[in-house]
Amino acid sequence: MAMNMTGRERRKRRIRRKIEGTAERPRMSVFRSLKNIGVQIIDDTTGNTLVAASTCEKDFRGKKNGNCEAAKAVGSLVAERAKAKGIEKVVFDRNGSLYHGRVKVLAEAARQKGLVF
Repeated sequence: MAMNMTGRERRKRRIRRKIEGTAERPRMSVFRSLKNIGVQIIDDTTGNTLVAASTCEKDFRGKKNGNCEAAKAVGSLVAERAKAKGIEKVVFDRNGSLYHGRVKVLAEAARQKGLVF
């Protein structure tokens, strides 16, 4: 393991060793930056992204996207898109971020819309 890794990178590697997305239960990976938040639902067996949602999309332009309100909207949006594709169960990958703040709000919004993880 490299000595220059940040805490987030170490957590990310540790998490990814344990979880994997399948066709029946794909991986829901959250990306969080200072200004935006995004989420993808990925089938790791084929390497395909099945569903994605982000604050970088046209619907969110001109709004403040680095807050919990935006994360809640993205969580709801990805859950609706997943339901439309027939995806109901996922494995949650917080991507090295702590399960707190925007990541937690996004996850809870997706659960409220019917995703199971």
